Amino acid sequence: MYKIYTLSETQKKWFYLLLLSLIWGSSFILIKKALIGFSAMQLGGLRIVFAALTLFVFGFRSLTAIKIADWKWLLIAGFTSSFFPPFLFALAQTQLDSGITSIFNSIVPLMTSLVGIALFGAIITKRQVLGVFIGLFGTVALIIAGMEFTPDQNYWYAIFIFLSALGYAFNINIIKKHLSHLEPLTITTASFAVAFVPALAFVIYSGFFTQITSNVQMHETIWFLLALAIIGTAWANILFNKLIHISSPVFSASVTYTIPLVAVLWGVWDGEAINVFQLLGGLIILFGVWLVNKKKKIP
Repeated sequence: MYKIYTLSETQKKWFYLLLLSLIWGSSFILIKKALIGFSAMQLGGLRIVFAALTLFVFGFRSLTAIKIADWKWLLIAGFTSSFFPPFLFALAQTQLDSGITSIFNSIVPLMTSLVGIALFGAIITKRQVLGVFIGLFGTVALIIAGMEFTPDQNYWYAIFIFLSALGYAFNINIIKKHLSHLEPLTITTASFAVAFVPALAFVIYSGFFTQITSNVQMHETIWFLLALAIIGTAWANILFNKLIHISSPVFSASVTYTIPLVAVLWGVWDGEAINVFQLLGGLIILFGVWLVNKKKKIP
């Protein structure tokens, strides 16, 4: 008889972290390719619409488990994590390389800690705080190296990534404190249900339905958009909500430290430049992730 091997909770956490790093790390190159045929408004709106439709197929029935009191938090989580970020990321990448955008996104763990402490009564250890700031230092090193190496990019557009990070920070803390009794599929489906109608309105306003029939570039790049919406958004958000359920908010947010490593490699493959200082910053980020998640030894 063969023994069926099951992952421990710790192993599951790291498995989800690795898988999400690969998926979300690849999302930035998909955004870059999709922007060739779509405007930022069209890309953000369609990303939400296609992701929501995918989730409705698998998770619509799960919405019956939601109580009326839960919808207040789901409404906030839906707008802060499912509605605004897809538009903000698309706007940022109209001026910034995909690798640089992913690096700016690494501020999410720091924002998660600050929001958790300020508004949700979260308690984190000094070691975790140190790990967060070391990871942030690595991110800053990557940014500075990028600014010197590619000065032609408009780094003011990084404000859109900062706003997305703030939204993700609220979402992570809300799920952990107020929605942990709901299944990940339920939370994800409800979150995109909140974002679906306003996103569809944006798509209609953008002129997508009048352009799609004759725009050849849209026909060629819509596959990147579909992969981004179905795999990089719908499926990835379910995995991320599972990660939040079985780990701490700081651990969940640390996925944004490993995402740039994947995204930068995709950028290099697509002709974006990288130097040794950026690689060094990536190693510092990984050390920060390890420090945040290192368990204290019990004597």
